[in-house]
Amino acid sequence: MIQLKGSLTALITPFKGGAVDAAAFQAMVNDQIEAGTHGLVPVGTTGESATLNDAEHERVIRLCVEAAAGRVPVVAGAGSNDTAYAISMAERVTGFGADAILAVTGYYNRPNQTGVYLHYEALHNAIDAPLVIYNIPARTTVEISVETLARISKLPRVIAVKDATGDLGRVPLQRRECAEGFIQLSGEDMTAVGFNAMGGTGCISVTSNVAPALCAKMQELCLADDYAGALAMQDKLAPLHDALFSDASPGPTKYALSLMGKCTDDVRLPVAGPGEASKAKVRAALKALDLIG
Repeated sequence: MIQLKGSLTALITPFKGGAVDAAAFQAMVNDQIEAGTHGLVPVGTTGESATLNDAEHERVIRLCVEAAAGRVPVVAGAGSNDTAYAISMAERVTGFGADAILAVTGYYNRPNQTGVYLHYEALHNAIDAPLVIYNIPARTTVEISVETLARISKLPRVIAVKDATGDLGRVPLQRRECAEGFIQLSGEDMTAVGFNAMGGTGCISVTSNVAPALCAKMQELCLADDYAGALAMQDKLAPLHDALFSDASPGPTKYALSLMGKCTDDVRLPVAGPGEASKAKVRAALKALDLIG
C-alpha cells in the first residue's frame, strides 16, 4: 500500500484556447517533482473537475501519470455525487496507472451519514486501488462525522482522508477512532502546520502549485518535528495562502502561474477570473517570495 505524506499538489488544469494545455500541464508536473513535491493530485477541485468532460478528465490523469513516470504517487480525482458514476470513473483512471483515488462526498444530494458510508463502501468494493476520502463540507454541504470516517477507515483499501474542514479539533479524535495507520492529510494550506502538529502527515495543497519548493520544505520540517522551522516557513507563505483564496479558486492560482510564465490564466465558467483587488494581493505575495520580479 502506498504511503502518502508531505506536500501533495492539488494540480490546476491549464487551458489554452478553451482546451486542456497538455504541454503546460506536463511541464508543470515535471517542475513540481523537481522542486521536491511528494505527490500529485490531478482533477480535484483545484483542477476544475466540475467543468471537465469525461474525455478531458481521463486525458489529464493520463498526462499526469505519464509525466510523473513513477517518481511520486499520483492520487487521481474521481469523485461524484452519483455513486455509480464515481465507480465508473475510478475504474477507468486506475487503469491508466493512478496510484490511488480521491473521492469526495455526495455534494448537492446531501446524503445522511448512512448514505455517506454506503457511497464509500460501494466505491471501495468496486475497485482495487487505494482510496482517499475527501471531506470538504464548505463545498458539499455534507460533513463526514468522526464516527462515520472511523467506520469508513476500517475498509481495507481506504488509506487516508483529505480533511478540508478547517477544524483542527477533529485531528486527534480521528487519530483515536480511525483504523491504525490511517493517514490524515490537510486540505487547507493556512492551517497545515497546525494540522500536522495535531497528528497529520501532510497537505494536499493549492499553494504548492505556485511555491512547490517552499511548501515541500515546510512539510519536511514538520515530518522532522522541527515545528519552529515549519512555523517560520508558514509565516513566510501565509500572505500567498491568503492571496490564492482571495477570489474564487482556482482563479488567483492560475493568475499567479500566468505571471510566472507557466500557463494562461484561463478558467471555465461559472468560475471567472479574479478581480483587481485579488490580483494585487497575488502580485504582492509573489514579489515578497521572489517568485516574480
